[in-house]
Amino acid sequence: MVNFVEAQKPLLHFIMKLAGVIPHTVEIQPGTVMNFWVPIGTIKKRNKLATTIPTSNAGVVGVTSSGAAKPSKPVVVLVHGFAGEGILTWQFQVGWLKKYAIYVPDLLFFGGSVTDSADRSPAFQVECLAKGLRKLGVEKCTVVGFSYGGMVAFKMAELFPELVEALVVSGAIMATTDDIITPTVNSLGFSTSSDLLLPTSVKGLKALLKVSAYRKLWFPNRLLKDFLEVMYGNRKERSELLEGLVVSNKDITIPAFPQRIHLLWGENDQIFKLELAQEMKEKLGSKTTFQGIKKAGHLVHLERPCVYNRFLKQFLASLYDDKPKK
Repeated sequence: MVNFVEAQKPLLHFIMKLAGVIPHTVEIQPGTVMNFWVPIGTIKKRNKLATTIPTSNAGVVGVTSSGAAKPSKPVVVLVHGFAGEGILTWQFQVGWLKKYAIYVPDLLFFGGSVTDSADRSPAFQVECLAKGLRKLGVEKCTVVGFSYGGMVAFKMAELFPELVEALVVSGAIMATTDDIITPTVNSLGFSTSSDLLLPTSVKGLKALLKVSAYRKLWFPNRLLKDFLEVMYGNRKERSELLEGLVVSNKDITIPAFPQRIHLLWGENDQIFKLELAQEMKEKLGSKTTFQGIKKAGHLVHLERPCVYNRFLKQFLASLYDDKPKK
């Protein structure tokens, strides 16, 4: 029987190619590979260079030691959340950001990204992402993170400040503690974060959609079943990723982020509520700004993509439009 979610992937991939990005796999280290959606031009240049330039090409201007062409535009990295792989999450943003070089990774255990390492910490996820971006020729970037991807973005900004020059975060906090995540999950009618974020049935997926969206979303059961089959692989490893996010209260410190941070929030987010975002803004300090989007929940970039994209582009313009070109 045809899986409708799997069947639509070629169409989505075709649309993304029209928008200027194509998939590419990067070996991070032996046993670890990550899939990235990357600007088409960088792949064409790299393939051409691979056939015309000797192996020792580190001295070539605009080319990394691995042969990857460096992007010529400011780089924006879009990092997905826990319910879907990268390009499905950001399908409504890629085509709106043509002024920028867009990179969309699949984090480890999502999409085509896997590792044989037993490390499930956010730090390891971030180290692999940073290494992959550098192999693709990225030297500096703005990271846009949603939900789990927002937590990854915060950790990446902390560990690699020379790589991350700004952050845009939606529906995410810097770190999860039991006194935050347990009451939040319980208030939504779930026992654990895995019960919420890793549904095993159509009923469970409907419950996740209900708490994630401001508007009531309806999909036929057959489509939801197909979505579960395609998007919820690597369940054991993803459950371990969730466990790796929880830290003790005594281990929580707020880094002195040198980057500008923009919190772009659905005002009706039931998972990480508006008040939590506003409190986080105050703790992060004067370099942090906040914008709320009305009539939008946790899935703010999917529910109100036009408004989200407009606010995102305004922030990116404030970063790059007045910056002198090198």
